Amino acid sequence: MEKRHEVLFRQLEDYRRELLRVVDGLTEEEADIVPKGFNNNIRWNLGHVYLDQYLWIQHVTKEPIPIPEGFRDWFGFGTSPAAWHTKPPSLFVLKELLAEQPTKIREWYGERLEEEFAPTESGMHTIAQVLVRTIFHEGLHLATIQRIRKFL
Repeated sequence: MEKRHEVLFRQLEDYRRELLRVVDGLTEEEADIVPKGFNNNIRWNLGHVYLDQYLWIQHVTKEPIPIPEGFRDWFGFGTSPAAWHTKPPSLFVLKELLAEQPTKIREWYGERLEEEFAPTESGMHTIAQVLVRTIFHEGLHLATIQRIRKFL
């Protein structure tokens, strides 16, 4: 992996550590509260961050990624806890998946960051470009989780 790409992985790891720090000590019940003015709860935001990271990589590479069963229904774009018909993963499971995800992405794609794929509708055509987008996206959801925590 090129040295210039190391910053992407450090940022992914740093944001992920911060995300997990913010939800440290959160109960299962607190993770399910949707405060007035919000569309989703903390559990949804955590699952969405995890899913989004892999979906964008898959969108660019067109390669299968092992996404846990049910995650698209629970945490995909446009979903909401109000429409859940099955029990989502526990907070413990979500935190474990989130904690290991940056390492998996580094292992699977660390040597392929500049590999060229067909451009997406937004013009992304490398995994490095996807990581820039998903790190930004994670920051948005981290801010949302921090705002929800203030209501708890």
